[in-house]
Amino acid sequence: MSSGDGTAEGFRGHALGEPGPYPLHSRVGGLGTDTDTRPAVGSDAVGYRGPTACAAAGITYRQLDYWARTGLVEPSVRPAYGSGTQRLYSFRDVVVLKIVKRFLDTGVALQNIRAAVQHLRARGFRDLERMTLMSDGATVYECASPDEVVDLLQGGQGVFGIAVGVVWRDVEAALSQLHGERVDTGETLVGHNPADELARRRRDKAV
Repeated sequence: MSSGDGTAEGFRGHALGEPGPYPLHSRVGGLGTDTDTRPAVGSDAVGYRGPTACAAAGITYRQLDYWARTGLVEPSVRPAYGSGTQRLYSFRDVVVLKIVKRFLDTGVALQNIRAAVQHLRARGFRDLERMTLMSDGATVYECASPDEVVDLLQGGQGVFGIAVGVVWRDVEAALSQLHGERVDTGETLVGHNPADELARRRRDKAV
């Protein structure tokens, strides 16, 4: 049962677009080995070019370009300034790209996804990896706790959900194997390839 504003009765979360008092929280993962002093995946010091963002998010470059040109998901590190410049996406940008792809795959209208992304951007993507995003196909709801997910389901609003933490870890794992770029120097950061690591260990063992 829904209330007059379209949200489920008793639901403690809120439809995206409403304010939410959540604390600032960030998390970073590793790029390379534990002794590596380079910026980590998830660090604001690392950006990712378009092809890398596409590979990690599972989208085409045409989708990436269209979403950037229409303002759906713009690169927050460096936009394209005419021909010859490369867009540079942050880790959170790539997470949002993958979330958009998931919602599109489940049939949520692009205009509703756009409203959700604008809300997340306005909040600065705080607590992003601890959210669950639910949708009934028409509205996207933000749930910050398991209780809110249950409330939404009991109210008949939620049809499917995206555990952003899972998407976050998927992107983190993908980007750790791909090339990043230092925002300050432009240095290319080569990702950790498990196959290369296995080959190195075999060579070391053979010596």
